[in-house]
Amino acid sequence: MKHEQNTTTTPTINDIARVAQVSLATVDRVLNARPGVREVTVKKVNKAIAELGYVRDTAAANLARGRVYHFTFILPSTNNEFVSMLETQIDQLNRNLRHERTKLSFLRVAAFDPMALAAAIKNIDPNQVDGVAIFGPETPSVRDSVAQLKANGVTVVSLVADIPSSERDNYVGVDNVAAGRTAAQLLGRFLGDRQGKVLVLTGSMLARDHLERRLGFDETMARDFPHLDILASLEGRDDPDLIQRLLPEVFTDNAEIIGIYSSAAGNDGLLRHFATYPKLTRPVVVAHELTSLSRTALDEGIFDAVISQDAGHLVRSAVRIMRANSDNMPINLAQERIRIDIYLKENMPP
Repeated sequence: MKHEQNTTTTPTINDIARVAQVSLATVDRVLNARPGVREVTVKKVNKAIAELGYVRDTAAANLARGRVYHFTFILPSTNNEFVSMLETQIDQLNRNLRHERTKLSFLRVAAFDPMALAAAIKNIDPNQVDGVAIFGPETPSVRDSVAQLKANGVTVVSLVADIPSSERDNYVGVDNVAAGRTAAQLLGRFLGDRQGKVLVLTGSMLARDHLERRLGFDETMARDFPHLDILASLEGRDDPDLIQRLLPEVFTDNAEIIGIYSSAAGNDGLLRHFATYPKLTRPVVVAHELTSLSRTALDEGIFDAVISQDAGHLVRSAVRIMRANSDNMPINLAQERIRIDIYLKENMPP
């Protein structure tokens, strides 16, 4: 029998518990998507919610409980301007969200070290953290650690580099395959009919974002610019000093390099190389992420184009998604889609 709703009052969780014949604690667990409730009980509670027409006032519920959201970001520990920009955005947003009972923090782990990342994820206390945004490699150990967090009711998003084989809730970042295709189109069109070699600088082919960019780049180059010879990726592990040491030998062995795709955080090492060898014929360069270094390189004509993603949008989207997941609320996917931005010298923002 369908339960009649009193049209003069708003249904409450007490009403849900009464109709579903469960405890208030059980209703609370279902509303907050926490584990430990049998599927048959979840269905009873959801059926009662539908029958009563219950609409949850999340803000009021959290205020009544005195809840403070805590979201943390796990970032790679590298000498990387883009990661520093993410940290700055996290700090700024943390200050702005204090009045919304939301606390943000971040920690750094060794770059391209899946065991260190997995250990950092395992050390997250699910009783203290509501959501985690992870910027790191996709490996079995990382997937297992994500699964452990999820089992304890923590929402998880992957940031910049996706971890699709894991139980993560959402990915926040650009389509990296599309970013690689975009770089290929830019580089190929800048080079025109010239024939020669193209160097691809990357961090690590074990990093999914770097691998996807290379896949997209190769796909478009092979299809649209077959006259160009694409070299194997030079893995610099986002270490400017290492890249600066590796480049002289690469240019000695490949004098016909006419284009460079800097697909990761190797821009500082590349710029140092150009400064050390000023008489080197300048190749066409397409790089990633608009930072102070890449802005200067664009302005001085050293870089020809920069493909970027908004660090502030990344952080804000990650927080909004973790908040929605924690509250079991819908996500505005159009709002959270991260654009691929293309910058030339002429259109850099002030």
